[in-house]
Formats: sequence, C-alpha cells, structure tokens
Amino acid sequence: MTPLRTRRAEVQLAVMLLTRLPVGRMAESPSIGAAVWAFPIAGALVGWVSALVLYAALVAGIAPALAAGLAMIAGILATGGLHEDGLADVADGFGGSRDRERKLEIMRDSRIGSYGGLALILSLGLRWQALAIVAADHPFLAISAVIALAVCSRIGLAFALLWMPAARSDGMGKMAATTSLPCALAALAIGIFITVGMLGPVLALWVILAQIVVQFAFARLALRQIGGQSGDVLGAMQQLAEVAGWLVLAR
Repeated sequence: MTPLRTRRAEVQLAVMLLTRLPVGRMAESPSIGAAVWAFPIAGALVGWVSALVLYAALVAGIAPALAAGLAMIAGILATGGLHEDGLADVADGFGGSRDRERKLEIMRDSRIGSYGGLALILSLGLRWQALAIVAADHPFLAISAVIALAVCSRIGLAFALLWMPAARSDGMGKMAATTSLPCALAALAIGIFITVGMLGPVLALWVILAQIVVQFAFARLALRQIGGQSGDVLGAMQQLAEVAGWLVLAR
C-alpha cells in the first residue's frame, strides 16, 4: 500500500472509532495506535456537522438558545453519544467505590447511576448555555468555535494514549496504547492549525491552555483512581476539555 492510502485508512479508522459517520470501505486495516494522529480530523467532521446545523438554525431565525441545542443534538448524533457515555461511566466508577477493580467493573456497566446522570446534566448544561451565549452575541464566532472545540478537545487524547498506561488488559485504551510520539505530535500540529484558523491565535491560545490544564488534572485523577486510561477515560477527557473551552469563550 502507498503511504497516501495508508494515511487515508488511518483517517477512516479514526472517524469510525470516534463517530458514527460513514467512512466507506477501508483499503487496509491499520492499528488503532497508528490512527491516533487523525483524532482531530474526526473531531473536525463532527464539528462541521454541528456548525452546519447551528448556521442553518440561526439563518432560519431560530433563537440562539434553541439553535445551540439543535447544534449539540447534531454533534451527539454524529458521535453516537460516545464521549458522553464515557463521562457518565467515569463519574459512576470514580464515585461509586474505593476499590480499583470495582471502579473498573462499574465503568463497564451500561447502566447509568446518579453520579453519571449528574455529570451528563452538568456537562450538557454548561456546553449548551455557553454556546447559546456566544451564539447570541457573536454568531460567526460560535459557528467557528463549534468546529475548533471539537478538534482541539481531541488533541489531548493522543498524549493520554502515549503517556498513560492502559487501565485494562483489553478495550480501546489498551489497543491504542501502542501509539507513538510522532503520531501524537501530528495530532497536536493538526489540532493547533485548525483551531488557530477557526478562532485566531489569541483565542486559540487561551482555549488550548485551558484544555491542557483540565486534561492534565483529569489524567492525574485517572492515574490515582484506576491506574491509567481507558476508552471511558478518553471520552470523559474530551468532554471536560470541551466544557473548559466553552467557558473560556463565553466569559
């Protein structure tokens, strides 16, 4: 296979892992670790779906708060609620027991408990309100920000997979833990390029710094709680980074 076809297959795999968007037939089957560099590209596709819905709603005269809600629904449908599910599982697991193995067992349970429900309400509420505020005052910034935050919130996932051990002996976190520093740096470069293009250098800097702080703090928490990363931890990490980014933009 040519390098171009390999990179295309890696993008397809990243989109397949992080979204429910159609990717077509893959010419080859790369490893998950090799596809980590394309995580921000998968985020960009999700962001474009949300941004198009937000733009259409605002042009149609729908109130910014309702337009923000529709944009969020579009994004959740595009990912199948994958990251939201991870956030809920992590909240239930971290809050539901003191024992590491029990935490991991709770995180595998498909049922959502009180901690998970509260985490989802707070995350969705903060993102919805922040997007509505930005859309009301600066609609074009809101449209750009939907794309930018979907991209840059996924940069940290590459470095979590690179630096954090897998908390489980199976699952996505384990399979993707074979990623490399060049893959993580490529994800960083792509994410910064798109974020700066969407928000400009100053806003992009503040958003990315806020997300680094939040994701680093959460990574430390995950290491203490379960000894590393998992697919659920990565999903929660993305959600928390997106919340942090919206709080910066809506201040």
